[in-house]
Amino acid sequence: MIYVNSKELDSKMDEDLKKNILTTGTSLVGIVCKDGVVMAGDRKTTAGGRIVMSKNTQKVDAINNYLVISGTGTSSDIELSKKIIRAQLKLKELRDKKRPTIKEAANMIAMMSYRNIRQASMIPFVAGLMVGGVNEDGSVELYSVEPAGSTMKVEDFDANFSSGMPYILGLLERQYKKGLTIGEGIELAIEAIKSSSERDTASGFGVDVFKITKEGIEHISKQRIESVYQEQA
Repeated sequence: MIYVNSKELDSKMDEDLKKNILTTGTSLVGIVCKDGVVMAGDRKTTAGGRIVMSKNTQKVDAINNYLVISGTGTSSDIELSKKIIRAQLKLKELRDKKRPTIKEAANMIAMMSYRNIRQASMIPFVAGLMVGGVNEDGSVELYSVEPAGSTMKVEDFDANFSSGMPYILGLLERQYKKGLTIGEGIELAIEAIKSSSERDTASGFGVDVFKITKEGIEHISKQRIESVYQEQA
């Protein structure tokens, strides 16, 4: 039998999280509008923030017909989380004979994150998620789930723990206004991702934007950035 010092284990996991949370590269944003929610993300994937692994990774995804998830952290953790979340929500729907609310989905995801980081592992689970969706009554909600497992309802805007977070939040603190329309939210989300991509070395190469309203979910923008070299006068 192997005995584990729980205090040492907790300390090690806290240290690993602090090292990894802000070094995992991406830019995410979620904006609450008067008539819905806008979620957006960049397209660059890096290895340790040093090497570009992909220039065309979609980081914001509709996992079913009522829920959109975006993630920052370790790519494998995020992708596995999406598959598990999709399956767990379907199972919950079959058991309860009704569709889960967005709040229920966010709390379930938060519990998964909480359990994952508290399991002894050589490689820590690192994934922060934003969850947006439309309830059966037509109401739209946005939640932020941090890597340690706590969940927060977003009333205005958030960037989770993405590496572009400081640049995005700085911009939105100045430009976000309560009651903005979904169209204004889309323009602001695109500007936030583009602005963070200018300064965050782990973000860039394009923008994906999702619109969530009482009518449903729509992937409304796919923008790719291409390098153009010109002779300098």
